[in-house]
Amino acid sequence: MIKRFSSLYAGHVDFEESGQNADPVNDRRYPNEHLATVFDKSEALARCMDELGYHTLWFAEHHFQHEGYEVIPNIPMLGVHLSHITETLRFGCGFNITPMWHPLRLAEDFAVADILSKGRVTFGVGRGYHTREVETLGGPLLDAEANRDIFEEQVDILFKAFHEESFSHKGKYYTLPPEVPYRGYDLKEISLVPRPLRTPVECWQPVVSAQDRGLDFMMKHGIKGIIGGGSALMADKSIHAFQAAHQRAGIDAKLGENLCFGISFHLAPTHEQAIREAQPYYEEHAKMFGPLGFLGPLKKLQIEALGRRGGIDEAGIPTLEDACANGAWYCGPPEGFVEFLQQVGEKYPGVEDVNVQSAMGTPEAVMIEQLEWFARDVMSKVKPAQAAA
Repeated sequence: MIKRFSSLYAGHVDFEESGQNADPVNDRRYPNEHLATVFDKSEALARCMDELGYHTLWFAEHHFQHEGYEVIPNIPMLGVHLSHITETLRFGCGFNITPMWHPLRLAEDFAVADILSKGRVTFGVGRGYHTREVETLGGPLLDAEANRDIFEEQVDILFKAFHEESFSHKGKYYTLPPEVPYRGYDLKEISLVPRPLRTPVECWQPVVSAQDRGLDFMMKHGIKGIIGGGSALMADKSIHAFQAAHQRAGIDAKLGENLCFGISFHLAPTHEQAIREAQPYYEEHAKMFGPLGFLGPLKKLQIEALGRRGGIDEAGIPTLEDACANGAWYCGPPEGFVEFLQQVGEKYPGVEDVNVQSAMGTPEAVMIEQLEWFARDVMSKVKPAQAAA
């Protein structure tokens, strides 16, 4: 049964224009003053969602994006700040990309955020998908196997650091602590100081390929999954694979349990009006994420078309109507969204968390309007007894 509603803000600034006829992605460059407006925008969204009874505002960690799409580099720090200007809203790390961190520095940052926010920052980990970010900050991404290996070792270290008073680790990438003399004794173990006050630490991770290795690793640490936010949404095979991973781990889980479903949306009186209004925001999303694989396999000519004005229509890129048809988007009146979500809850009886979001490029005023409308006419009707919980 759906119990909680959240939203994702990946950190785009407001653009002068959005859509296929606006500036191509690689031609965008904003001054620092405009990039810094991401924090005012985050505050506005947090205050709005806090007042309306949403559960979590998720952010995405990204770096070096002078184009203005994803410009929040430190989620725990932002979460602490926002927890001090709101009452109950939680702030999610969706996600900290561990190959861009030393795992103990990440563990320390989250522990401090847990303490200073009084438990209102939610932890999350991911492997990354931007080569410019991961490779620049010292992690592998082009080598997918190395990326998976270091990610798993780092997460093992994170959970040791969070949950053990002292620990040691010897692996392929890390020996912790180093075997050195220290103040008259040989160093054998080390302690995270401080550790999170709220343990075991709840952790979330994106479910993308849904391979057995990755899902079994999530079960090892009790990591919950977020599915959607793009073409993966309502990927029935992945949802069943997540349940099967629970079963292999000896855990009895309902279909959809420990998963958060993500969906992009735009409300309007009619489906046709919603499509018209959301079209430029969807096209901005396609320009940014199509070359990264988020629209499914694309041909070289299609990827090239995404990089020039007006290229989407001429290249046969999947449309917003396609995204609505496969469940990645909902566009239409509130009552239709209520019905859609009730069908999700019936098909996947274990799901308790749903994440709704506006697409890349949506202006702040429209995002807030949509969050208010959703809370009033959708959220309250899907779970009327818990709308303000």
